[in-house]
Amino acid sequence: MARVAGTKKLWTGVLLATVLLAGACTSTPSPAPPASAPAPASSSTKAPDNGFTVVAAGDILIHPALTDQATADAQAGGGGALDYRPILAGLKPIISQADLAICHLETPLAPEGGPYSGYPSFSAPPEIADALKDTGYDTCSTASNHTLDQGAAGITRTLDKLDAVGIKHTGSARSAPEAATPNILDVHGVKVAQLSYAFGFNGIKVPSGKPWLANLIDGNKIIAAAKAARAAGAEVVIVSLHWGIEYQHDVTPDQSALAKKLLADPSIDLIVGHHAHVVQPIEKIGDKWVAYGMGNQIARHDEPKGDTEEGIITRFHFAKTAGGWKVDKAEYLPTLIQLGPPIRLIDLTYGTPGARGQEALTATDKIVLSRGAAADGLTRPGS
Repeated sequence: MARVAGTKKLWTGVLLATVLLAGACTSTPSPAPPASAPAPASSSTKAPDNGFTVVAAGDILIHPALTDQATADAQAGGGGALDYRPILAGLKPIISQADLAICHLETPLAPEGGPYSGYPSFSAPPEIADALKDTGYDTCSTASNHTLDQGAAGITRTLDKLDAVGIKHTGSARSAPEAATPNILDVHGVKVAQLSYAFGFNGIKVPSGKPWLANLIDGNKIIAAAKAARAAGAEVVIVSLHWGIEYQHDVTPDQSALAKKLLADPSIDLIVGHHAHVVQPIEKIGDKWVAYGMGNQIARHDEPKGDTEEGIITRFHFAKTAGGWKVDKAEYLPTLIQLGPPIRLIDLTYGTPGARGQEALTATDKIVLSRGAAADGLTRPGS
């Protein structure tokens, strides 16, 4: 898993996938290593002397077809009723290698054994949280347009399960005190906070008297929360935003205006975005970065559109400067959902992309770099 809370993970040279998998901290057997090779990285001494890396990835949207695949994988592996680990295994080398790994759990979790449901009112099997932990995630944003699909009970189940597997979370809460407590992680001694907000909840109103259940986007409130996180000790603040228009690659005027407002404030260091289910651009505003939309990390829409199977992992290296921690290296790593059967998540950077993967790389490059990010230093490893 990604290493936090004072551990000493290195952003090292080329690693073997078997080493990465064997070094993952989990009490359950890992799936077979993915076909893709592990992510190489530059040599460095231990963080924080030469900084630390943060990775973030797109929407985790558990459609019924993914649960069918997890059922088949569990049966093939001979353990449990559901196993999402093989679906996600292609990204494990990249995610587990990071010093801090951030996911976006868009769907609330069901009780053990179900019932489960997909669109329009999601209730996903809790086993997905076990797979996220095994993949190496440290913290998840939970504010999305589906946060309230199963009401307060769904929020409680989701956060209880994330607690049980050891993944931090932010964006929804079980109580007012929890909502008021910043999600701050210790990354090699550096305190990093994550905030999470969504544009709305598909018309579902937050229950009266419980405004703390789920976070709505409000620029002033986000800045106030970032300042509170700083006051609580955070040295870096990362904001996860569920925003934009579904299936639209273009950044909306609202997204652009909010990004400028938030990144102009010294309390906020980085924005990572979700919701569109397709990749959106990455942009540098001033000396800070915003990834407007990272597409789907894993999903299986009833009517796949091609670009809904394309996503990116963003990877940011933070270095200590006289003015605090700043991103000195920004990267994106394209991914592809292989619809199969079996359904598998493919790393296009270090794997063998094939014709469909090459098509996805070309399309992703064009979109991601469409707002001038290449000139500002954004790179894709291997390109």
